[in-house]
Amino acid sequence: MEFAFILKKVISAFIMPFSIGIILGVVGLIFLYKNKNKYAKIFLTTSLLWIVAISYVPFSNALISPLENKYKKLEQIPTDVKYILLLGGDRENRGWEALRLYHKIKDAKIITSGFEYRGSIPEAIITANILYDLGIPKDDIIIHSKAKDTKEEAIKIKEVLKDEKFILITSAYHMPRAMMIFQKAGLSPIPAPTDFKIKDSDKVISVPSGSNLYKTERAWHEYVGILWTKLKG
Repeated sequence: MEFAFILKKVISAFIMPFSIGIILGVVGLIFLYKNKNKYAKIFLTTSLLWIVAISYVPFSNALISPLENKYKKLEQIPTDVKYILLLGGDRENRGWEALRLYHKIKDAKIITSGFEYRGSIPEAIITANILYDLGIPKDDIIIHSKAKDTKEEAIKIKEVLKDEKFILITSAYHMPRAMMIFQKAGLSPIPAPTDFKIKDSDKVISVPSGSNLYKTERAWHEYVGILWTKLKG
């Protein structure tokens, strides 16, 4: 695994919302043990309030909503497209959208992607095996298991499909950044967002929760990624 890729992951981990809250708390504890109670109170209180805020429905939904609302669910399915790219495997059940589109498009091919980020078997292969078990013929699945991130996947797709159109499936919150990266690579993907995190059951009057913290973390990660993509040009 490349050093630059690991370094990027490490740096991004430290600037995530929950990490910021923990760092504020640690600083507060340091001041507390040094008997600097005034500063300890400031940092510990800020840490607690910050973690509560980022775990609360209004905050997380406000942060992720602009990302999820940029592209709507693909309902009018084009008839002149044969390839469906399932970006990043099926970690969050994105495969259901690939199956839906596959059965609506004649002679469609599904491209699975994702390398061995959390295990020894690439996500692209794990997803392909799931699709095989669901009855998709092996000839209709193309496996991309080497690309480590969206940028590398865009390069790979450019090599394979050239200028041919394809449907891009990924989580709704990730779609804006994915579209930006693929378009910068000279591609014209058709967005098919899925895995929407904002639910009709979300209520303003609620308690902080891990699911809301997760939404905040995902949205924050995307905004950092979008900024990085723009800065790199």
